[in-house]
Amino acid sequence: MLEIDIQLPELFEQILDEHYYEVVALLILFLTIVVLRLFSNSLPIRKTVKMPAASPATVKLKSTLRLLIPRLRNAQTKDTALSMSSRREMADLLRQNREASARIRTENIIATDVTVELLELLELYAELLLARAGLLDIRDKNIKEGMTDAEGTGLEEAAASIIYAAPRIPRDVRELGLVRSLLIDRFGKEFAQDAQDNKSGLVPKRITDKLSVEPPKPELVQAYLEEIAKTYAVDWPPHREELQQAQNEVDDEDMDDDDEGGAKEQPIPANGAAPSTPRANARDLNLGPLPPTKQPNVEGSKSPVSVAPPKGTSENPSPRVRLPGGGQVKPQEAKKKEVAGGLGAPPTVDDLAKRFSALKR
Repeated sequence: MLEIDIQLPELFEQILDEHYYEVVALLILFLTIVVLRLFSNSLPIRKTVKMPAASPATVKLKSTLRLLIPRLRNAQTKDTALSMSSRREMADLLRQNREASARIRTENIIATDVTVELLELLELYAELLLARAGLLDIRDKNIKEGMTDAEGTGLEEAAASIIYAAPRIPRDVRELGLVRSLLIDRFGKEFAQDAQDNKSGLVPKRITDKLSVEPPKPELVQAYLEEIAKTYAVDWPPHREELQQAQNEVDDEDMDDDDEGGAKEQPIPANGAAPSTPRANARDLNLGPLPPTKQPNVEGSKSPVSVAPPKGTSENPSPRVRLPGGGQVKPQEAKKKEVAGGLGAPPTVDDLAKRFSALKR
């Protein structure tokens, strides 16, 4: 035992001499671990909250919606191409003066355009359901617990629109029927029956109007034919360009009459006295140097405010920008005016003083 006690200090001294830095590093590491351990015990315990996993029904609905959205876009592209080719055929019929046949076939073009707009709306509803599919599980949980469902989510409107439109749409989209069946399972048969019958206006009016079986109005057919003739440079109705040109000339003359300014004649008094001439203010005669005048832009300047033309729809194939008061924006042609002798120099102070003195007389 005595030899062991004697050898231990010698062993420690030998280790310190040979591995001094390693021993110091181990001691620092040990102290750091102890301090961190004590500090962590004094902190409050944080409980991590995990988001609930989506139910299998929600996962299936989301996967089906991901398949439905590109199918709806593809259907829109095909129907739009079909509508464009049909418009060219209508233009040929108008050139051949086959107006009766063109009017009947134009109804098919209108129906195709309405279907494209309906598919676009259903695509938006499908994207809304895909983005807010997680709220369906919360909705089901609230219903089981007897709590009121959160308003303003738009899930009921989207589901009712798809349930109502899927069997009525004149387009075969297989995924649309699958999504409809999944929505009926999630929202219940009672909700599906109300949506099918559109009770209490559950389905938006823009959906029901586009699924109406009524034929288009004659005014709409006429507007379509005029727009087709204008697009493909067909003179229909006959002498349409001459009538339009004459109307534009009349409008330009009216605008020129309104724009022409001048001194208005003063009303003559009832007693026959001469109308009084306005007297110049004495302070107005003391004019300082005129500011430098800007040369007018002969080529014309672009307005900083521009209005983008609205997109044409089946209800309004040729939309126009409307101004307050019922006016419309009319395209104006640039008028070429020859300026003789240049633009002229601006009036000087002496010229203005002479004018004011003439007014005094």
